Amino acid sequence: MTEPTTQPPADDDGSPKFGRLLIVLVLAVLLVVALTFATEAYYS
Repeated sequence: MTEPTTQPPADDDGSPKFGRLLIVLVLAVLLVVALTFATEAYYS
């Protein structure tokens, strides 16, 4: 998967990437929690 060629200007390089990374990490944690509860409910 490649990044699009149109990138945001370099003057705001820190916060948008950090915000996107934070959102991805939160979604990954929520997915793991959802899988944990789903497997616990399935096996019990």
